[in-house]
Amino acid sequence: MPAFLSPPLNLRCNRYELQSGSQAPKIMDNSRSVDWRDMIHKHAAKSVAPVLEVGNMSTVVPVGANPRPFDSDPRWQLVERIVSSPPFQKSSRLRDLLLYLTEATLQGKEHELSEQNIGRAVFGKPADYSPTEDSSVRVYVRQLRFRLHEYFDVWGENEPLVVEIPRGNYVPSFRNRHAEGVAIGEIPARRHRLDGLAVIVPWIAVAAFAVLSALLWLHARQSKASPATAMVRSQVPWPLSEVFTSRQRTYIVAADANYGMLRIMAHTPGSLDAYLQPSYPQNLLPRRIPHAETLAFDYIANSLLTSYADVSVTTTLLKLAGPLQGNLYARSARDLRLRDLQTANYVFLGSTSSNPWVSLFEPRLNFVESERVIGNGKKSFLNRHPRLGEKTAYTGTMQGTEGEDYATISILPGERAKGSVLILQGLEQAGTEATGQFLSDSQSRLALMKALGLKQVPKTPVWFEALIHTRFMENAPSTIHLVEVRRIP
Repeated sequence: MPAFLSPPLNLRCNRYELQSGSQAPKIMDNSRSVDWRDMIHKHAAKSVAPVLEVGNMSTVVPVGANPRPFDSDPRWQLVERIVSSPPFQKSSRLRDLLLYLTEATLQGKEHELSEQNIGRAVFGKPADYSPTEDSSVRVYVRQLRFRLHEYFDVWGENEPLVVEIPRGNYVPSFRNRHAEGVAIGEIPARRHRLDGLAVIVPWIAVAAFAVLSALLWLHARQSKASPATAMVRSQVPWPLSEVFTSRQRTYIVAADANYGMLRIMAHTPGSLDAYLQPSYPQNLLPRRIPHAETLAFDYIANSLLTSYADVSVTTTLLKLAGPLQGNLYARSARDLRLRDLQTANYVFLGSTSSNPWVSLFEPRLNFVESERVIGNGKKSFLNRHPRLGEKTAYTGTMQGTEGEDYATISILPGERAKGSVLILQGLEQAGTEATGQFLSDSQSRLALMKALGLKQVPKTPVWFEALIHTRFMENAPSTIHLVEVRRIP
């Protein structure tokens, strides 16, 4: 069974034992099933508290030492339960980060919770490190917000207190879950599970596609009500000014996650031709499907999913479109037809493995995706015409939720030279997300212009493709830089 179809973690699991000298619970095999919360409390005395630094404050609490003033604080006890829960066992840095932020807050040192102080205390950054060049703190805080939602969604659904990290600062906020004026429904609804089938990811993807479409619809309505739609293209930063214009609509076509999953499950490379056939998706399904996987195949074949990365990039593009937001529309890759490409500008998100429309433009590109083993191997961007000093292939690496990825940003003329096409594709989701961050950064855009030999914003279209590299942590980009560029004739 493919990895993404593995059964979800059971809410009632085998006994957890906290070993001395380690915060991470170890699953011990035995015959009886008990609630992990009970075991956390039972073995709490065996754990060792971490060393935390807040400004010039350092606290070490060895086993058997006098309790700290806030040890009996319900807020601290809540956080201890959170960091001992399953969602936090794969990342010690997220545990350390939450403990650090909470201890500083409970000791009245919220003013010291700056990005630089957090980087030095939790991640071991040098004293002179620049948060502008290293976004690792922001990346981990964003992931921390997701993990907290996951905890209160499932494992902590009965917690009387809720802790959140508000956007815009790093100070934890605690509130009573049932306080007057605070609806319980504000906490994400509990996920439902089906025996033998993990359906969490598909439903999140459905929500992601809905959010993407809603964002574009809302901005379109707001922009149509304003005369700003007709403002000059100079207000949109280059190179996006090539695809965001007042003369034509621009359709953002997100990756089709269903297509990508069907390819992997059926062990077939897929193609745009197969994708456009009336028999799709049945033409990609294997002849014999194991009974245990029938439900999964049926669901994937009859739903419409996309990724968080695509939603993130779309949100970025909306902001960059400025007064031309009303000309942006969402379009499903599955509903698109070849003739549609002759009437508008298009933005394609994702690589050929998840958005088959990208393959239509590959003959004109120098950097193209290569996948040796479908769904079970490293992907690369092949350099068709390497120059002196360039690699013949650029391959991403991944270790858990950290690694490096490559992505390309390409702008080229549309079909029959009507309209323009922007392609944002990463080998993995982190790479695709990095393209949006690259385009939103003015210094990165200037570096791109310089690499293409442009001294100012061109008055006529400049077709090009750019290869970028990103390092990511917790599956989110942290550093991004330009690698190579090519002009497209």
